[in-house]
Amino acid sequence: MELAIEDDKLVPHQHFPAAHPLRKHTDTHPIMPTTEEPDRSSTPPQEADDQPPPSNDAPAPRASIDMHFDLACDIITSDELHTLEQLTQRVLALIPNAGSVRVRIVNDADMIDAHMRYCDLDTTTDVLTFDLAYDDGGFDAKVLDTDLIICADEARRQATQRNHPITHELLLYITHGILHCLGYDDHSDEEYERMHAREDQLLTAAGVGAIFNTDTPPNTHEESQS
Repeated sequence: MELAIEDDKLVPHQHFPAAHPLRKHTDTHPIMPTTEEPDRSSTPPQEADDQPPPSNDAPAPRASIDMHFDLACDIITSDELHTLEQLTQRVLALIPNAGSVRVRIVNDADMIDAHMRYCDLDTTTDVLTFDLAYDDGGFDAKVLDTDLIICADEARRQATQRNHPITHELLLYITHGILHCLGYDDHSDEEYERMHAREDQLLTAAGVGAIFNTDTPPNTHEESQS
């Protein structure tokens, strides 16, 4: 079932989410096929690949995709949320589509509940994508109507291991979910490489740099839990 964020509640709709963990995890994060995949014969849109990265001090460019964030946990601070909103606007400005994307940021417990409710998997994961659009005009002209649930606990773990800010990891999850709705997929090795290369291409053009594929070695030393 899909969901929409209304009155601070997740409201079920009629479709199932794309429930593929963004990063290839261990068996605690199994990969489930989406029940409604985009047409793989369609060519993903040619977005604005050649735009120079903005200055870190520059205001976020205006995007034609409206964003709404719902912070439903205390894992990230209000300053981190503000940074995430600004970075997301930079990525969206590189995508020619119009529409609306709503993002709920949750903790492990809420993600497990959603994963179980919509995918029958009693585990946490990084992102669940819900494509509510019924636009059949092609991905390059598609009007987005997307809900995302992203997990701040998972982002904190990944960001700590990979030596980058949690805001960058969460931005990767948002970018991943949007690309799913624009025809990208990660079922096969070829699709997996193409999708994650596109993610890093957008993140680099937005001034953040590659997040999925990076030369920075992961930390094997995780912070101790208090």
